[in-house]
Amino acid sequence: MRRENMGGSNSGRRAARRGPGVPGAEGPSRRIPHASRSAARSASPSGTGEEGRPGGRGIKRFSGAEKGRIATGNQPGKKVVRREAPSEKRAFRRATLGEERARASKRTMERKTSHTSGKKLVLRGEKRPTRSQLLRELGHTTERQEKLHTPLKEELIRLNRFISNAGVCSRREADKFIAAGVVKVNGQIVTELGTKVSPTDEVRFDDQLITPERKVYVLLNKPKDVVTTTDDPHAEHTVMELVKGACEERIYPVGRLDRNTTGLLLFTNDGELSKKLTHPSHKVSKVYQVTLDKSVSVADIKTIADGIELDDGFIAADGITFVEGQDKDTVGIEIHSGRHRIVRRIFEALGYRVRALDRVSFAGLTKKNLPRGKWRLLSPREVSYLKMK
Repeated sequence: MRRENMGGSNSGRRAARRGPGVPGAEGPSRRIPHASRSAARSASPSGTGEEGRPGGRGIKRFSGAEKGRIATGNQPGKKVVRREAPSEKRAFRRATLGEERARASKRTMERKTSHTSGKKLVLRGEKRPTRSQLLRELGHTTERQEKLHTPLKEELIRLNRFISNAGVCSRREADKFIAAGVVKVNGQIVTELGTKVSPTDEVRFDDQLITPERKVYVLLNKPKDVVTTTDDPHAEHTVMELVKGACEERIYPVGRLDRNTTGLLLFTNDGELSKKLTHPSHKVSKVYQVTLDKSVSVADIKTIADGIELDDGFIAADGITFVEGQDKDTVGIEIHSGRHRIVRRIFEALGYRVRALDRVSFAGLTKKNLPRGKWRLLSPREVSYLKMK
């Protein structure tokens, strides 16, 4: 009796574990064939397999997505987010970087191929083709083509300037001759002031054909006891005698130097440049070396630099200093004023007497390699420099 109860209890317990719908759940336990167990697992709605335990022998394992669906109860419209494992992320990142590197390498090779395609490589020791040969290979002509030069509009200048540039007289004098009726343009007498002509017009002065002169620029290192003038019957020597053989054109001194003052003096027939270099508004720099009758004090040097009051107004030096290698009675002074005897009057106002005055620089020009009493023509570069001031 005791054995039957125990058997019955065991059978009941086994039947309960098997669950409903499993053959043999109510009767004594019996072994279920393999095919029947597979059918039972496939028919199970929850898919948990034998005894409802996942991971058992021959039991189906669920993927992450299926687990997510089971956890959410397959609710429609609810998004399931699957979290990837760190190892899967690293593997995906490595794969992505590898693909990017492969694509970048491929693009680089394509660019190199496109740049070098159609080019002929020249090996070392092999003769390189000339420029004309390369042009012919590319289908270009190597013949020099003539450039079409369009004629520029002729520059018109005033008639008095034309006459002045020809070296006949000054502009003011030319206006008087024009008003007197002694000037003809292309065979017609012109008396109207301000008339403009072109360089190709025929201009006659007192029935003589005149042509504009070329611009000439002569630099002279003036010696002592020579007067700066174009014509002075009372002067023993003039600067024009020193530059007589410099050119055929008629030139004039730019500014002036005293008879006892030495140094640089510029000559030209360029009236515009001459006016530009002498007008105070352009502040053209001039440097003088001054030798005095006594040593100059530091206080007087500072006074000249700060400025002093003269009879014709206030004046201050742009720069003043002692000359290196000379005694204290020799100084260098830079000034842009063009007033008459201005340097001498500055030192005389402070009680000094000028023994020697030499202009060593004018508008950036120096007397380097130019002995006293000699002249030279300015270079095109120097002329351009003066015109830019």
